[in-house]
Amino acid sequence: MTKKSTKKITSSRFDAADYLDSEKMIAEYLAAALEDSNPDVFLSALGDVAKARGMTKIAKDAGLSRESLYKALAPGAKPRYETVRKLMDAIGVKMTAQSAVNV
Repeated sequence: MTKKSTKKITSSRFDAADYLDSEKMIAEYLAAALEDSNPDVFLSALGDVAKARGMTKIAKDAGLSRESLYKALAPGAKPRYETVRKLMDAIGVKMTAQSAVNV
């Protein structure tokens, strides 16, 4: 009888914030999130970017408390446009619109 070797496999939870390490990556990530019709996807993406940049810093730059930032980005939250705009400015990205019709 041979003894079987068992290896312990470890894994860690995926965290998008770990990969948001450039302006281009952040912009592409948010643009992809905007394509989803579920607003929670975009708010979650904003939260990932804020986490990557530092929640305290983003909250301060947006003129919000950390608690307000967490509430605004919570699943099911309905933040005001003004709040989203402040977050976008603090992150350093802007929203643009383009035609959905190929001309």
